[in-house]
Amino acid sequence: MTTTERWQWLALVLVTGGLIYLLAPALTPFAVAALFAYLWDPVVDRLERLGLSRNFAVTLVFLVIGLVVVALVLLVIPFTERQIAKFLDQLPRWLAWIQAEAQPQLERRFGVTLDFADPNKLIEVLKGHWREAGGIATRVLAKVSSSGLAVIGWAAQLVLIPVVTFYLLRDWDVLVARVNELLPRAIEPTISRLARESDEVLGAFLRGQLSVMLALGTLYAIGLWLVGIDIGPLIGMIAGLISFVPYLGAIVGLGMALIAAVVQYQDWTHVFMVLAVFGVGQTIEGYVLVPKLVGDKIGLHPVAVIFAILAGGELFGFLGVLLALPVAAVAMVVLRYLHEKYTASQLYQPAEAPLVATPDEPASQLVVVSHGQVVAASELPAAPAPGPQPPSSVPAAAGTVAPAADEPAVR
Repeated sequence: MTTTERWQWLALVLVTGGLIYLLAPALTPFAVAALFAYLWDPVVDRLERLGLSRNFAVTLVFLVIGLVVVALVLLVIPFTERQIAKFLDQLPRWLAWIQAEAQPQLERRFGVTLDFADPNKLIEVLKGHWREAGGIATRVLAKVSSSGLAVIGWAAQLVLIPVVTFYLLRDWDVLVARVNELLPRAIEPTISRLARESDEVLGAFLRGQLSVMLALGTLYAIGLWLVGIDIGPLIGMIAGLISFVPYLGAIVGLGMALIAAVVQYQDWTHVFMVLAVFGVGQTIEGYVLVPKLVGDKIGLHPVAVIFAILAGGELFGFLGVLLALPVAAVAMVVLRYLHEKYTASQLYQPAEAPLVATPDEPASQLVVVSHGQVVAASELPAAPAPGPQPPSSVPAAAGTVAPAADEPAVR
């Protein structure tokens, strides 16, 4: 690649980044639609292999997604609201237990003092905010309705996402092929390889980790509900949602569930039952869910995921949050590629050992065996004793005379 080409690529990257920064609000629905299309494209491809047309497969997927969304709105959201309300009702008992039981133990054993200035005031603040959160949709609609253009823009973006998702999902393979055709032929193999590896990393993380989060949240919620914890389903959902960071969901969920069990029952039986639920959950996650749903191709460290999301949100807002994981996956693949090139370069590999002659072994008698190792010719295994050799089929070189049968060859 010449210097001019490098400057051209740098200019292209800078212009693209500037356009994304300037058009971030307008690009947000398209980014959401592209993310949905990317997630559901393997399902549509599988339906196509079963004999369905692309349009019918996309329509079927949209129908299933619509039913799931309706079920979430009608069932999960009201259930979650009741669980949060129940948690706020139990919060005074939690704080009372912490003050009466936990705080003296911490002060006596570790010298740690928990200062609760006014627990009742904290409870009232939380309940007040929860009541306000219950009417957040009304306030948002009232604020948005104050401007006719804002209403039109908000409704247009809401409608635009499923429409763009449908068309992207229908033409996803065609778009990928067109982008591949536009790549310079000299770098097309490298870009195609990096794109495939990025797809493996990002697909494994998004599809696999979302499945693991959903499975763990359901498992913890059902397990804690069977144990008899009143807010067990809420704790299970929280533990599942934050389980994309290894062990964080289990630690937070276990801590909340243990406090809930002690406050509600004040015995050791339910404490051990809660420990059993999370022990079974961690075992299933480590030996069943992660190997089956995620595999070993993620390559995205949890700290890198958190940093990418925070940095993307800081730079580009909500659009940056959406683009954080794809960019992090591509960056990880590119870093692996650069590491591979570096370890194969002469800068990393050891130089070939020079042929150093000694008085006993002249340079002509030194032989390089392998990996730069130099040995003397006298140290090599002896060749087998010469026996009768068949006449050579190679003609003698010009200017040479073959010895007669009864004459020794000149040495």
